[in-house]
Amino acid sequence: MKKIGVIPLRKDSKGIPGKNKKKMLGRPLFSWVLTEAIFSDLDAVYVFTNDTEIISYVEREYYWTDKVFALLRSEENADDTASTESTMLEFSEEINHDYDVLCLLQATSPLTLAADINTVLDKITTEKYDSALTVVNTHRFTWNSDGTPQNYDVFNRPRRQDFEGLLIENGAVYATKKELFLDSKNRVSGNIGLVTMSEETLMEIDSLADWNIVENLLMGRQKAMKTNQRIQYLVLDVDGVFTDGGVYYNKDGEMAKKFDMRDGMGLEILRENNVEVITLTSENSKLVAQRMEKLQIKEAFFGIKDKYSFLKQFLATKNSSFGAVAYVGDDVNDLTNMCSSGWSFAPANATSIVKLNADFVLGSASGAGAIREVCETLLKYNKRYD
Repeated sequence: MKKIGVIPLRKDSKGIPGKNKKKMLGRPLFSWVLTEAIFSDLDAVYVFTNDTEIISYVEREYYWTDKVFALLRSEENADDTASTESTMLEFSEEINHDYDVLCLLQATSPLTLAADINTVLDKITTEKYDSALTVVNTHRFTWNSDGTPQNYDVFNRPRRQDFEGLLIENGAVYATKKELFLDSKNRVSGNIGLVTMSEETLMEIDSLADWNIVENLLMGRQKAMKTNQRIQYLVLDVDGVFTDGGVYYNKDGEMAKKFDMRDGMGLEILRENNVEVITLTSENSKLVAQRMEKLQIKEAFFGIKDKYSFLKQFLATKNSSFGAVAYVGDDVNDLTNMCSSGWSFAPANATSIVKLNADFVLGSASGAGAIREVCETLLKYNKRYD
């Protein structure tokens, strides 16, 4: 049974301009659900958008997986009046209805996990429902506009533990069999299964205040998932970690960066103690490539904007997890990895938001012994596991 997911994105947003591309915890909003879809049981995931910038980003960033595709959506189905169903029908026609189960994923539900997607799919593939969707069980009392209660007796108010609550769509995940979708032209129909997600996933992102709340929820969730174990991988950003963040230019372009020689010795000692060193940078720099080669760092990756999804895939290929990672970063594009890794470090001159969320703020600045300090700290930490 072929299961595919579609993430419809519009170029414009009135509530929050450029919402789908806006950085949430250092990553474009849509990349949160896209990454979870990649690691779910879906056979393929399509980003369906009228934004060519997003299409270019997807094609560039997710080269490491054969599950992700980006397709151009018509302008007619991307205006304020277009329904999600009309967009789904256009998408289905675009791929010649080549699927058995179609799964709709919403970029504005960044708290969605691969497990949620899989549970919805299982409702159809295993439990034999025709379609399924995610809901939240909320214990709230609702009222009619005429001042009458909808779901309880005001003279016999139930205790929370005695109240079944209400099941409300959270708009995160929907799935349906192809034949029912093409017949009903609706995202769910027939015998419908329900999958309950946590109450915080009911939060909608319609304003900057909503955005900040959801971002904090994501930050807290990633930190809560941290585990403690022996550190096997030290993952380092480059600019602002290896270097002081500065770069010298001449008329021909990038001319020089400053590195601290003591950092190189620390990394060599760390490798001798069975910790693999990895660099992950969003830049493409010949100078950095030369320095990594000099330091004999074989796992050096350049031009990586979505560092979290890339590292998640890298660890999967190593049959490892974020718990085995110590991560050093200095700016917002490192935030998700820092909130997810077993141990995170920030140089003394990192940005304030990074230092606020790091497990350990170093006494040394970047390009001035910060990495050496990390190496010495990790050697001491790993002794408890040796």
